[in-house]
Amino acid sequence: MPALVLLGAQWGDEGKGKATDLLGGSVDYVVRYQGGNNAGHTVVVGDQKYALHLLPSGILSPGCTPVIGNGVVVDPSVLFSELSGLNERGVDTSKLLISGNAHIITPYNVTVDKVTERFLGKRKIGTTGRGIGPTYADKINRVGIRVQDLYDESILTQKVEAALDVKNQMLTKLYNRRAIATGQVVEELMGYADKLAPYVADTVLVLNEALDDDKVVLFEGGQGTLLDIDHGTYPFVTSSNPTAGGACTGAGVGPTKISRVIGILKAYTTRVGAGPFPTELFDEDGEALRRIGGERGVTTGRDRRCGWFDAVIARYATRVNGLTDFFLTKLDVLTGWEEIPVCVAYEIDGRRVEELPYSQSDFHHAKPVYETLPGWSEDITKAKSFSDLPKNAQAYVRALEEMSGAPISAIGVGPGRDETIEINSFL
Repeated sequence: MPALVLLGAQWGDEGKGKATDLLGGSVDYVVRYQGGNNAGHTVVVGDQKYALHLLPSGILSPGCTPVIGNGVVVDPSVLFSELSGLNERGVDTSKLLISGNAHIITPYNVTVDKVTERFLGKRKIGTTGRGIGPTYADKINRVGIRVQDLYDESILTQKVEAALDVKNQMLTKLYNRRAIATGQVVEELMGYADKLAPYVADTVLVLNEALDDDKVVLFEGGQGTLLDIDHGTYPFVTSSNPTAGGACTGAGVGPTKISRVIGILKAYTTRVGAGPFPTELFDEDGEALRRIGGERGVTTGRDRRCGWFDAVIARYATRVNGLTDFFLTKLDVLTGWEEIPVCVAYEIDGRRVEELPYSQSDFHHAKPVYETLPGWSEDITKAKSFSDLPKNAQAYVRALEEMSGAPISAIGVGPGRDETIEINSFL
């Protein structure tokens, strides 16, 4: 009954897609359990690069069944665009399963997301504008549209009417936009029903039966720990739970079935969107990290904010997720620096703080306290074992491991599927 959770231990974009893909050949199911097409994974297979936004990374592994769980919000147009793109490149997508309880991102959710963010002006959150937040809000307000609703037009019409009763008032009277017609939305959503039908399943039953049969199931989180709606840097967060607990609710699997929780860490830190970021760099080092690391959002296309490694948030991720292992990515990006600063604590109002402050105000005012580690100049992209790494690179990894509170079991030394050093097996 080996169930593993793999998630981001920073603000997302840590390289989860590569880690999931590497494990994909050894697992039977890969499950997205939260988020939507606001999360992006880049996976490099040979000389082919794949950008996935909504689909689980395991869709690229022939023997694996990819699953979109009930905790995910699904934009059907994005889903079929991704599937079509993969099919054109020879990828078999026929094994995909989608939970009938997953919520649908409707056209009005996208509209509300965009106009609300513009209305906020300087107070905007940095949303991707893809309707994710409003869809989760509808879910909590019990006016959401689920995949299964597409198979009962009467129920679908009633639910769309209920949702638009309030939204049209807001659009017309507050935002000076035209009202959205119920029939138009219903017609568009019903147009996806037949295309979705081959993929829709009771995924909770499928996954629990798979675990009972000793199949290996990997739960893949989108975004990262510090973007969790409960445990992240609120309000500059996503609208779901990327942390390990979200895997249980977002896939319908009990916590006693989870055997391992793997956190993905970059060897430095990045963030997309607004919000506090203590180690953010505004100098040539930050620009170099962005350029060498190719730090541009897979889904948003926005440049990522870059900074040095933050051990405080790594320790926090270990604690709130119960991490058993780390996968350290992009170590090769740091090649060439003579010295590499690492944030080991914060200074807040003259006090040294070694754990993430619970107060939003304190975190906004946190200043990094750095320790400097010696760098290396040797190319590490061909390294196949930990001992192949330069001594200073080895020391850097071990220092991050000690500061973060969980063993580093794998290291990414390049973007390719085979450019990874495995120290301890995840399975």
